Amino acid sequence: MGIDQLKNPDTFGFIAAALTTIAFLPQVIKTWKTKKAEDVSIVMLLLFITGLLFWIIYAIETNALPVLIANIITCMLNLTILTLKLIYGKQPSRGR
Repeated sequence: MGIDQLKNPDTFGFIAAALTTIAFLPQVIKTWKTKKAEDVSIVMLLLFITGLLFWIIYAIETNALPVLIANIITCMLNLTILTLKLIYGKQPSRGR
C-alpha cells in the first residue's frame, strides 16, 4: 500500500469496515460452538440490525462502498447471531 492510497478516504473506510465487521465473528463462533445464547440481548440485536439496514440504505444512496460492504456483512453476522439466539433460546436448560 503506497502513501497515495493512504490519502484516499475509502482506504480508511475499508480498514474501519474490516475491523468493525470482524469484531462480531467471536460472538458468532462462541454462540455456534457453545449452543448457548442466553447472554445475548434480543433487543440489542433487533435495534442493531435495524440500524444496519439504515446504514445499508445510506450507503446505497451515497455510493459509499466501504460502508455498504461492511454493513451487509455485519448484518449477515448479526442475523446469524439472532437466528442462533432464537434456536438455542428455546432449549431447556440442562442440569439446573
